[in-house]
Amino acid sequence: MRVGLLAAAFLMGTSLVAPALAQDRAQSLADVRQELTLLYVEIQSLKTELSTTGAPMGGTASGTASQRIDVIEGEMARLTDKIEQLEFRIDQIVKDGTNRIANLEFRLVELEGGDISQLGETTTLGGDLPDTPITVAPQPTPDAGGQLAVGEQSDFDAASAALEAGDFAEAAQMFATFLETYPAGPLAAQAQFQRGEALTGAGDVRNAARAYLNAFSGAPDGVNAPDALLRLGQSLGALGQTSEACVTLSEVGKRFPGSPAVADADAEWATLGCN
Repeated sequence: MRVGLLAAAFLMGTSLVAPALAQDRAQSLADVRQELTLLYVEIQSLKTELSTTGAPMGGTASGTASQRIDVIEGEMARLTDKIEQLEFRIDQIVKDGTNRIANLEFRLVELEGGDISQLGETTTLGGDLPDTPITVAPQPTPDAGGQLAVGEQSDFDAASAALEAGDFAEAAQMFATFLETYPAGPLAAQAQFQRGEALTGAGDVRNAARAYLNAFSGAPDGVNAPDALLRLGQSLGALGQTSEACVTLSEVGKRFPGSPAVADADAEWATLGCN
């Protein structure tokens, strides 16, 4: 349940739920560090030149080698200061996000009638930094043409047929079985979304909301992502979680400005009296 709760918090934070922002911050920091490294290499080269022949050479600035070193050192100081500013802002985002996660975990457990005393320490948003860089292999998605397991497509089609026939309870169960059998398959996110549709049709709004959440978090850029986020907002509204619903619905237009789901999200937003 912890994974779902963390994903819910990620979706529902207005200033923290934008992956594009986090990506821009990380990229900017990487660019600055790379530039700083290049400057460091160049300054070492210039110091070597100064200590040997002292002959002038082309580089970052004009003038003597000593003057060029001064210029580069000044630039390094500026870049170092920029790195510190970016790291401070990222740290503040992580702290704020972790607090939001803890708050939402508490509220969700309380809403479901669970034992809030059993809640452990909230995992830091983004996780702890590894000692060494790690490479994450991309997960297969329908858009990327991930390889299907034997029987995966036929099982998915059978569950989809039950949904189309209006056998909502049966379809929900079939999709649940599908997800247990192929949890990381390329159709998993789509199966989560259609399971949400089946549960909605069966009147199980709470579990439908979780299915929509899993559908979005499993493929935030997938073909069903805008509708999954819309349905999640609608489900939260139906559960009386108006504040969370408003935040979620507002994200549809921010993340997918060209999607047809935006109009429905705006209409639901107005219906709930969001502001």
